[in-house]
Amino acid sequence: MGILLLTGVLIANLYNVQIVRFDDYQTRSNENRIKLVPIPPSRGIIYDRNGTPLALNRTIYQLEMMPEKVDNVQQTLDALRDVVDLTDDDIAGFKKERARSHRFTSIPVKVNLSEVQVARFAVNQYRFPGVEVKGYKRRYYPYNSALTHVIGYVSKINDKDVDRLDKEGKLGQLRLDARHWEAGYRALLRGRSARSDRLRRG
Repeated sequence: MGILLLTGVLIANLYNVQIVRFDDYQTRSNENRIKLVPIPPSRGIIYDRNGTPLALNRTIYQLEMMPEKVDNVQQTLDALRDVVDLTDDDIAGFKKERARSHRFTSIPVKVNLSEVQVARFAVNQYRFPGVEVKGYKRRYYPYNSALTHVIGYVSKINDKDVDRLDKEGKLGQLRLDARHWEAGYRALLRGRSARSDRLRRG
């Protein structure tokens, strides 16, 4: 009788886990292994009435580090010197940015990487856990400052922008509009951020 009772309890628990609460446990499992990564939208191109582009987007690559995932930050920085031509100014900029950043934030180590530097790091990436190359869109104006008074410009985000974009789910946007057309048509030019599902490592 006791064996039958125990078997019944086990079957009831199994039914509860596999059938009744399946969706709940599956959601928890996905949250543990899948990370949502923000994908910044590509900002719209501005043309004149003849179809000549006045404001374009260029892809730039920068090396970023999440210090909490690195065993020894200083040793890693020293090892990166020869790989991506890391300079003392780059390291100083990284340390300054780290001091004012939140924990578990990916911090720029070197910006505007060349194709050669990107390739060299790709070959050596296995040596640098917690460090990766990321691509971003940067605004490019073919006529430089000649039309700035009309088109405006896009500027780097500040700490307040970071907090606001994080709450709005738009933290993937590296730069923000500032004035004139770039500001007046921000909603149209900016587009919408997306999110990518990535499997967590480790």
